[in-house]
Amino acid sequence: MSNPNTPFHPIIYVRGYAMTSGEIDETTADPFCGFNLGSTVYRAVPEKTRQPRKYIFESPVVRLASDFEYRDVYEDGYDILDPEWSADQENRLTSRSIIVYRYYDEASRLLGLGKTPSIEVFSAKLGELILRVRDLVCANPDNGVTPDAFRCYLVAHSMGGLVCRGLLQNPKNDKKNARQYVDKFFTYATPHNGIEIAGVNVPSWLSLADMNNFNQKEMARYLDLKDAYDKTGSVDWMPEDRFPPERIFCMVGTNRMDYEVALGISRTFAGHGSDGLVRIDNATLTGLKASGAPGLPCAKAFTYRAHSGFFGIVNSEEAYQNLTRFLFGNVRVDIWVDVEEIRLPVAVQEAADAGRKVNALYQFEVLASPRGKLWFLTRRTAEEDSVACLTQEEWTAAPKKNGSLYVSSVFLANRAKVVKTRRSLAYSLSLGVRVPDYEVDRKLWINEHYEGGYLFRNAILVEMIPPEAKGERWRVTYAWQNQGKSLPDSEIDPKSLKSGKVEVAVPFDSGTTPGIRGTLRFVLSAWNTDAVMEE
Repeated sequence: MSNPNTPFHPIIYVRGYAMTSGEIDETTADPFCGFNLGSTVYRAVPEKTRQPRKYIFESPVVRLASDFEYRDVYEDGYDILDPEWSADQENRLTSRSIIVYRYYDEASRLLGLGKTPSIEVFSAKLGELILRVRDLVCANPDNGVTPDAFRCYLVAHSMGGLVCRGLLQNPKNDKKNARQYVDKFFTYATPHNGIEIAGVNVPSWLSLADMNNFNQKEMARYLDLKDAYDKTGSVDWMPEDRFPPERIFCMVGTNRMDYEVALGISRTFAGHGSDGLVRIDNATLTGLKASGAPGLPCAKAFTYRAHSGFFGIVNSEEAYQNLTRFLFGNVRVDIWVDVEEIRLPVAVQEAADAGRKVNALYQFEVLASPRGKLWFLTRRTAEEDSVACLTQEEWTAAPKKNGSLYVSSVFLANRAKVVKTRRSLAYSLSLGVRVPDYEVDRKLWINEHYEGGYLFRNAILVEMIPPEAKGERWRVTYAWQNQGKSLPDSEIDPKSLKSGKVEVAVPFDSGTTPGIRGTLRFVLSAWNTDAVMEE
């Protein structure tokens, strides 16, 4: 039996790491553990000298309530895990509930014993909470949900994502198979591959304040990834037989300068290419096949936000929009860039032809924004260290394999009840390819070099109309903005894939030397067709 409330399932929020006793107590004293924090400022540009503009984001809790009628589960001062929760209150738990996993209560000096349990205990008790929510939702006849059809969402910040992974990936932490009820998993700035201090992974012996939870070897143990870690040296894997990678979304922060924890010391040690605590490269996940080979990457998007604070990632419009589209949207677009030709400067090509060692770093910038909005669903730029990269050596060694770059996923939605005459979903995507410099025999080639130049830079408008009935095809139109068009008008025939998805390929070519030629590839699939949002 299907769940009649799809896609509106209970959301279980799992907050991040608290280091000191004071931080744990502060977390315990907050009913929503930070999920209720909003913001009134927006860093429109990366330069610290520019004043932020006023932009009010009310918080994920308030917006989920006002946009989708979600509500918290606190009643008369108690939550659903308290024995005082009454039978009458059980019957009022709806599928549109926000449940905060208060795993630090036991560790606090206010409500607990002041001793922090292990992360495995946190993961196991998350499973118990999921089963409790299932029982309460199914006990309410208004929901019309059977235990087998019950589903929930896990939404986590920072270490909370590792707590969730400890449940989803390690059977030892999930004795009653609670993970089968998790429909989707969304992470904000989770250190999926650990935390680095000055470029070195947190050591395993650093047990002070449970910092060793972010050591890769320790993570491999509690995530049940020892074999994968021994083989690859990393732990940012999601085994496909444990939880489907396509149901995971990783929201990545790229603004380290606004992370003020420890008077800015954290961002100094985290360095460039981080959100002030978690490095960008460590904040995403990839599927892992049963054979041990890498699978497809999990969905990801990037935003110019810090790990937390006034300009934090959880209390941001961009992350909220990605969250709600991932949970409730009805179209998924995975964006790939396939490089087909790289043309070197004439003199550099002559050096390569003469047998000299040539290398370069190509940086792929991608910014995607939905129609009619003032923010980006994903933002990857060179200045913010969030670009996708390809070296000349990688391209030369295996152009077909290494030249195919997954850059982001975009989830879109349409409120058909409101916009009956406009079923299309549209967004703008800017693509830029930069090459900071060329090397010849490990020496910089500066002849005819112009700093900050682009091999390719353009924006494409894409409009999609999903099929309404079985047998119908997707309709996709596009237009490059340098063509002087404000609306997409070039129709392209989507290619059907064995997976049931469709693929749209749009060629691009700088037409110059040096230059680049390739294809923007959009992989489209239906996603939560019952969603009710408006672009």
